[in-house]
Amino acid sequence: MEDSQKIATLLAERQNIEREIAKIQQLCHHPSTSIKFVRERLDSTMMVVRHTCDECSSIVGIPNTNDLENFLKK
Repeated sequence: MEDSQKIATLLAERQNIEREIAKIQQLCHHPSTSIKFVRERLDSTMMVVRHTCDECSSIVGIPNTNDLENFLKK
């Protein structure tokens, strides 16, 4: 398989996977959350602290100052 065809196939697979993840995250009720470091954006290397769902890994909020201080003390 030619490299350009392989790349096109992989990009299509990635798009399908991202759609499936988004669908699962939309249906999740986010029963429990944790504070974690996550990428600011998919193409970013900068990490930020956010509340994330333990089930689907979706970002569900921004921690307040108290939560942030307790997280950073760990």
